Amino acid sequence: MEDAGILGAFTGTAVHDHWKPYFKYDECNHALCNAHHLRELRLSTSSISSLGAKDMAELLLAIKAAVAATPAPAMSLAPPMLESFAKRYDAVVQSGFDANPTPRPTTEARGTTRSPQTLATGELAAPSARLQREVLAFMSDFRVPFDNNQGERDVRMVKVKQKVSGGFRTLEGAKRFGRIRGYISTARKQAKNVFEAIRDAFDGHPFIPSSDVP
Repeated sequence: MEDAGILGAFTGTAVHDHWKPYFKYDECNHALCNAHHLRELRLSTSSISSLGAKDMAELLLAIKAAVAATPAPAMSLAPPMLESFAKRYDAVVQSGFDANPTPRPTTEARGTTRSPQTLATGELAAPSARLQREVLAFMSDFRVPFDNNQGERDVRMVKVKQKVSGGFRTLEGAKRFGRIRGYISTARKQAKNVFEAIRDAFDGHPFIPSSDVP
């Protein structure tokens, strides 16, 4: 992450999947990907009878819908809605703790498999309680996306290339591939015809992103 030279100087909001090393970067704000949360909540719901998991998934989707329905130029939900959703969030998290209390420590042998109830509490309810601001960042700042799917789509072709070729032969080749894919991805995001952007690059007039397009 240090060699990439991005996160160390980044001061915006990083949307990610709760991988702990990301949190060591404290010059930026953090938001958590709710697509990851929805997948975990679906797994929890299918593994155990967990109303808390279902309620949380429904709440996240309700907030997402409220954000989508808010007309421009608003950049946040109205304060009463923010307060209402935050209270509902706290209530759902607490119901998860109540339904699946954390077991007391025991002296059982190492390697003992935890129950689904323990997994639901330790890996869903506890992080949700600690990180409400990060989970719900998208409702108070519309510049923050609901998930980081766009970021994952941007790196997908790198993984496809590795899978097809078995890996990159040289570091320079990997860097060139990254520049090409970055150029194409940026052109798409700014509604530029990709074929024309590639042709312009070969003609010595590469597409330069507009600074006034988000």
